[in-house]
Amino acid sequence: MSRHARRRESPRRAPKAHWLLLALSLALALAGLSLNGYVEHIGAEGSGPHPVTDERPAPDEVVDGGPVQRLAADGTVTTRAMPAKTIALTFDDGPDPRWTPAILDVLRRHDAAGTFFTVGAQVNQHPDVARQIVDSGSEIAAHTFTHLDLTAAPAWQRTAETTLTGNAIAAATGLRATLMRPPYSATPDAVTVPAYEAMRQAADEGYLTVLADLDTKDWSRPGVDAIVAAATPAGGAGAIVMMHDAGGDRAQTVAALEILIPRLQEQGYRFTTVSQAMALPAAPAASAGQRVRGQALRFAQLGAGWLAGAMTWLMLAAVVLAVLRLIVQVWCARVHVRRVRKLSRRRKRYVGAVSVIVPAYNESANIEATVRSLIGGDYPNVEVIVVDDGSTDGTAELVRRLRLPNVYVVEQENAGKPTALNTGVMFARGDILVMVDGDTVFEPDAIGELVQPLAEPAVGAVSGNTKVANRGGLLGRWQHLEYVIGFNLDRRMFDVLQCMPTVPGAIGAFRREAVVDVGGVSTQTLAEDTDFTMAIIRAGWRVVYAPDAIAWTEAPASLRQLWRQRYRWCYGTMQAMWKHRRALTEGGASGRLGRRGLSYLTLFQVLLPLSAPMVDVYGVYGAIFLPPTQVAAVWLGFTLVQVLTAAYALKLDGERYGPLWSLPLQQVVYRQLMYLVVIQSTVMALVGDRLRWHRMTRTGAATAHARTNA
Repeated sequence: MSRHARRRESPRRAPKAHWLLLALSLALALAGLSLNGYVEHIGAEGSGPHPVTDERPAPDEVVDGGPVQRLAADGTVTTRAMPAKTIALTFDDGPDPRWTPAILDVLRRHDAAGTFFTVGAQVNQHPDVARQIVDSGSEIAAHTFTHLDLTAAPAWQRTAETTLTGNAIAAATGLRATLMRPPYSATPDAVTVPAYEAMRQAADEGYLTVLADLDTKDWSRPGVDAIVAAATPAGGAGAIVMMHDAGGDRAQTVAALEILIPRLQEQGYRFTTVSQAMALPAAPAASAGQRVRGQALRFAQLGAGWLAGAMTWLMLAAVVLAVLRLIVQVWCARVHVRRVRKLSRRRKRYVGAVSVIVPAYNESANIEATVRSLIGGDYPNVEVIVVDDGSTDGTAELVRRLRLPNVYVVEQENAGKPTALNTGVMFARGDILVMVDGDTVFEPDAIGELVQPLAEPAVGAVSGNTKVANRGGLLGRWQHLEYVIGFNLDRRMFDVLQCMPTVPGAIGAFRREAVVDVGGVSTQTLAEDTDFTMAIIRAGWRVVYAPDAIAWTEAPASLRQLWRQRYRWCYGTMQAMWKHRRALTEGGASGRLGRRGLSYLTLFQVLLPLSAPMVDVYGVYGAIFLPPTQVAAVWLGFTLVQVLTAAYALKLDGERYGPLWSLPLQQVVYRQLMYLVVIQSTVMALVGDRLRWHRMTRTGAATAHARTNA
């Protein structure tokens, strides 16, 4: 594509609100993913902080007391035990959509009730099951929000766990839970100093701690008989029995209840809730504010889970598409290499007079090297027409002073590059038209290599191979790699699939007949080369790629210049895609362009870049919450594929592998700049704004390259 200046306009200022909207959206997405990360990876069972090693026992009144413990602020401990022949069946870790209703059904059939110590995150996932617990006559209580080991958590996290759990229960049932059981707790004699401190903090927040008399260890699935035996108190004593209604297969627990309850009922036992057994007040109604906070929490958690799932699928889809794309690119590249080698064995032949058209606007830095490289090549019968498009830096006079044969200067008022190209076409005498940017330097054999495919009558245009002249520094290396990959993989693929969307403005050859067929170079888009190429294909002509036709161009030397260049390219390409959208439903060459070329551009140059910010947010989420080895493996695998792809493209182009070291760094700054360009272009296209042409400041890099390699 070109970097040529167009007529000066006064467009509306580019919209800024979308950047704020994007930043807020990404911040909200990261917050949502962080919530999901906390629920699934930080606080989740087996993923939270490691238990402390402080095994000092709690005070005697706790260790020797009953399972229901009230810890006052002044340090006073009051404990109570279950009355004789009274059993409170308690169930931890739920609610579970399968096992909790099954347990409730057993309790109902045997006229029994239980106390369910629920995990807040699970309540948010299954609020209907939480309501079933209350509606059945059983009791709902707190078991933290994520099953976090409170003994190893800081005070702020303990508070967050209990508060969030209370809010979740309030939203689901309308009640304020007053009973709490710490995860990983058991009987009072197992309480350590850290556990005691966590219980004290819960008491300060209004919770009564409920431990257990009998721990069935049903979570380990020891067998139905073992569970029944562990849940049976000795000598007619009452007991709080610990079981589980979630966290895995609880079929043994359900079967054990079917045996335990009727057996002990025959012995005179009654099965009730902890509160009823201890004559405690029923759970009070939650405040409206707590219910609202709970609902907001639930929606946030569900939304975060949905977002994490969607991002996982997006990442998977992106990986699959990238792999499929790479497979197709490599296969097409191999096909194209064989085809080029076969054609190269043939002797080059003269295919007609060539007119080289050079539209120039303030190109004094490179125009001399450009013209000399064009006229000094090995192809005979070449004329060069420099169309000065209202330059103010003496470009036209500089060319005239060269006094080179077959070099002509045409001057016009500033009207834009497409108009300058069409002016050159009118003055050109050759049947083959080579269009060149004013900062491009050709290799001596470039014109001869470029025009050879036009020996086939069906070929209407040929893309050459553009290389970056100023490839020093990170920015130069990144653009160099991007050009090499784009020309040696993408363009080879487009050639084989017969859907080449762009012949670059830096180096391209056209059959005059094809140019006339489409009415010349269009002025309707900013990507005139893409628009022009698509029009030629839709007119029935083939467009091919000549990798050995090499031209050197000056790439942007700063991020600001790069932004302006790519912004115009991207915006103009979107214009051209929209203009030629009917190719999607047409047949023949036009249909191939539409269904292959336009679909490819839409997917890989618009949709995937638009989703890239979310991919980066997901990457931050993964770096924070996922196992470091997993994150490192994914990043290294992705980088390795990129490096191998770039290495293959460099090999095809006969380039050194040295710049590959800079490729991993491309993921920072450069990649973000590229997708922000797509976002800005999309917004501008949607709001219907117009984009002015930005001209890149020349430094003479192409000229310097020509002198170095002379």
